[in-house]
Order: sequence, then structure tokens, then C-alpha cells
Amino acid sequence: MTGTEAAGSESPGTIGVLVVDDDVRVAQINAAYVSKVPGFRVSAKAHSAAEALARIADTPVDLILMDHYLPDGNGLAVVRELRRLGHQTDVIMVTAARDVATVQAAMRHGALQYLVKPFNFAGLRAKLEAYAELRRTLEGGGEAEQAEVDRIFGALSVGSVVPDLPKGHSPTTAELVRQVLLAAEGPLSTQEIADRAGVSRQTAQRYLKLLERTSRVRLSLRYGETGRPEHRYLWSASL
Repeated sequence: MTGTEAAGSESPGTIGVLVVDDDVRVAQINAAYVSKVPGFRVSAKAHSAAEALARIADTPVDLILMDHYLPDGNGLAVVRELRRLGHQTDVIMVTAARDVATVQAAMRHGALQYLVKPFNFAGLRAKLEAYAELRRTLEGGGEAEQAEVDRIFGALSVGSVVPDLPKGHSPTTAELVRQVLLAAEGPLSTQEIADRAGVSRQTAQRYLKLLERTSRVRLSLRYGETGRPEHRYLWSASL
């Protein structure tokens, strides 16, 4: 990541963003979205591959929102050139390109996430907030146990859990609950999920209800000797 590369270009703690899109109007909309997310600032905009490379050369940033279809090339070619020049700037692809080959190439060239157009503010905000959380985790340094490694690698997938998390809900906690459910061999109780995620039962229950309302998890009931049903949760395989 390029936190040190952008040092001095932004106020401390602010994530500088380069918005790249061939459509001037779309670039303005995306830039406005970025500016609405706390902790982010648009450092520059570019509308071609050449302009994107020039902006990076004179205005180092932490993150690039990269369109793929550009008038003088494509976004992946820009990313390849940046890497060749030694720039390790983080990249989120923001593009209408939906073919699997392009998505795969983006992954291989180090894009952290891929957001398909059209999208709304909530969709981009979820990606940016997850990116900010990832940066905070990595800036802590030190060594990581497997659970922490899993959280780091899963951090940017939280937008697919609940794209528009209600106020007061953490993308990281939502991802923890998702990872527990994905790893489970069958339905789990609220307490089992809380124990495995390392959160309180009340916190687990709050996120499970949210995920159930958005159809991310399936709820089943198991009746014990007391006659009272126990709620058990299973991640929906269709999502």
C-alpha cells in the first residue's frame, strides 16, 4: 500500500483518491461520492490513460478508482505501467466491463476490488469504508494469526454482505459473522456464532437479524426439551 507515498499530499489520516473515468460527467459524480465519505478526499481526476499516469507522477495518492474503458487504452494497462514504474498505489476498478477475463486480469494485476457500473453511492461507500478499515488493520503492523489474516483478506468483500449498512453497524463485524457462517458445516446458534466470531451474543444477534432481513442468511428453528425453539442460522448458498 502507498500510505508513505502519499504522505504530505493530504492532511494526516486522509486517504487521497484519484478518480479515473473517460466520461467527465461520471468522473464528477464519482468524485462527489468520494467526497461524501469521511476520511477520503479527491486529489485529482483524469479522463485518459495518459492523463492518469501524469496525475500519479505529480500528485501521489493512496487509492485510484480506475475505469477500464479509456480513449487511449484501458485501465489495466495503466495499472501494469504503474507497477512497472514502481508505484504500489492501491486500485479499485470502477467500470462497466463485466467479462470474467477482465475481472480475472484485474485480480492478477493487484486490484483490491471491482465495482461494476452502474452503482449508487451506497455501493461505493461500502467499498471505500472497507478499504479504510483494511488500511487501519495493516497500519497496526506486527504479526497476524490465521484469524487476523482471514479478516485482512476478507475485508474488502464486506460490500457484498450488506451493501448499505445501517448507522452504527461495522463492516468488519458483519464480515466476521459472514466468515463464521461460511466456515460452518451446518446451522449455528447465536451463541455459537458469537463465540466463534469473538463478539458478544447481543452483537451477534443484532447482525444476524440484519443479515436475515436482507436474505443473506436462512433462519431455522430447533426445538429442545424445554419446548422453546432455538434460532439457528445458515449462510445462503445462493448469495
